[in-house]
Amino acid sequence: MEPMDIVGKAKEDASLPKATMTKIIKEMLPPDVRVARDAQDLLIECCVEFINLVSSESNEVCSKEDKRTIAPEHVLKALEVLGFGEYIEEVYAAYEQHKIETMDSLKGGKWSNGAEMTEEEAAAEQQRMFAEARARMNGGATAPPKQPDLNPSLES
Repeated sequence: MEPMDIVGKAKEDASLPKATMTKIIKEMLPPDVRVARDAQDLLIECCVEFINLVSSESNEVCSKEDKRTIAPEHVLKALEVLGFGEYIEEVYAAYEQHKIETMDSLKGGKWSNGAEMTEEEAAAEQQRMFAEARARMNGGATAPPKQPDLNPSLES
């Protein structure tokens, strides 16, 4: 019987992209150093096992706090419990940098036009998009969506 992970798939099914991992490995080494394919595969397997270990311990930390969602602080505590406390500061810094980069990409990403929308504008845009989708689904035979009255003081 094969070892099973939490979602019920065999552990051998979980892997990391070889091209990405090879790039990371090569970036960490001097240019004149070569890494045998078997060594690359072993490093990838070690990374997968490390992720499994940290995930499992993070889940334990989370469960002890009666939480159902693993948060970054659970991962940091798991690293400490597993004996990787010396890396917590660096991991936290990388996490903070990731948050900044993620926020920057969301602000300037493909869904953004460079300007912030108010909640009312966003709701109106959402309704317009729903109406367009309904029109496409119904073959184009729908009335335009009712625009929300943004100035209720002008009522008759």
